Amino acid sequence: MRSTSPPSRRHCDGSPVSVHARRFLRVDPDGPSRLLRCGQSDRCRDCGNRIEWYQGVNQRPVRLHPPELPVAEVPDSCRWHVSSGVAHPAGDGSSWCRVAHAVLCPARGTPPAPPELAGLRRRLAVNTRRLIDAGAFTPYAPLEAEPATSAVCRPARPVVRLLYVRYLATRPVDEIQCVAQTRLRHRCTSTLLTPDAPAGTWRLMPATAATGQLALPTAVMAVYDLTRLPYVEQLRWRTQRCTQHAATPSAPDLTVADWEPFDPFIHHEHIHTRLPNRTRRPGPSERGREAGRL
Repeated sequence: MRSTSPPSRRHCDGSPVSVHARRFLRVDPDGPSRLLRCGQSDRCRDCGNRIEWYQGVNQRPVRLHPPELPVAEVPDSCRWHVSSGVAHPAGDGSSWCRVAHAVLCPARGTPPAPPELAGLRRRLAVNTRRLIDAGAFTPYAPLEAEPATSAVCRPARPVVRLLYVRYLATRPVDEIQCVAQTRLRHRCTSTLLTPDAPAGTWRLMPATAATGQLALPTAVMAVYDLTRLPYVEQLRWRTQRCTQHAATPSAPDLTVADWEPFDPFIHHEHIHTRLPNRTRRPGPSERGREAGRL
């Protein structure tokens, strides 16, 4: 017969069992970042090694190498430190620092890593080869640019205008994914563009970003404009949350938002001079002909 007495709080040798109280991670409403500390880990899509995402001082995502390194092994120009969830490109005066993954990524040939970090970069390259040989990682293959004479125009990285600021997205408009964390601690699979939410409008706008800036050879470019939507909807797009998680602000973000401030001189290869093709819905006569063929 099984005993119903409560289990003993001591080990077999009689020593007491120490039970650590669980700590729940919460997002500070006044903090500069909405990321939980345990939700920043990821893998580089170029080399497969582990990375950690942080918000930079310029509101751009920063990829850092997970372990800290002694400052004696890292050049001054490569030192980073994290404070309140924000990555800063400098040391904090301690004997440890962080390093940007772009300096160590073995998939990048230029610029070469500093001599002090060459050994760590070789170890990451060996780990990448092991992951590829084991079938656990497939290097990311960027999409080939469509020719100018192509009949289909669908920007892979569109320019989006919201809150009167232009951003460069990392994927097509209908594929921008929510960054909120679900109850199962996975990233939400919903997209921002849904049939039950108002959508933006594709417009041709001047390619010059600011008044007084040098003019570009391209006079206009295609921009997905969201400025005519309500402020709440634009804020939902800026925080990159679906309609469900926008109503639950207590849910943390699993990764940083993919928005990158658009600069026409830096991102000139993503400028499109004509509007994307729209899928035309069949009219009544066309639907009748389709029904007659069935």
